Amino acid sequence: MLDVFITSRVRRKVIVVYAKYPDFKTHVRGLAKLIKEDPGNIQRELRRLEKIGFLKSEKKGNTKIYQTNKQFAIFKELQSIVLKAQRAHRSGKS
Repeated sequence: MLDVFITSRVRRKVIVVYAKYPDFKTHVRGLAKLIKEDPGNIQRELRRLEKIGFLKSEKKGNTKIYQTNKQFAIFKELQSIVLKAQRAHRSGKS
């Protein structure tokens, strides 16, 4: 269902992880391992999502750690959409 609205597969996976688990923090390679996507593509999407305010980051040494910005204007709505889409997918309605 989300694929209709978010056409980038990598962006969709990143949004699902950070919307579903708002306290999740990770770096590019950790996320790449989790969602089984290319780190370069993930890094590009993380930058885009940080630029619009959905994600925020902090530097730890040479590593940039990303986390959900719970203050993002439409975070609650986006989180609700992700959770509803996942429930619909699990129940076979997608």
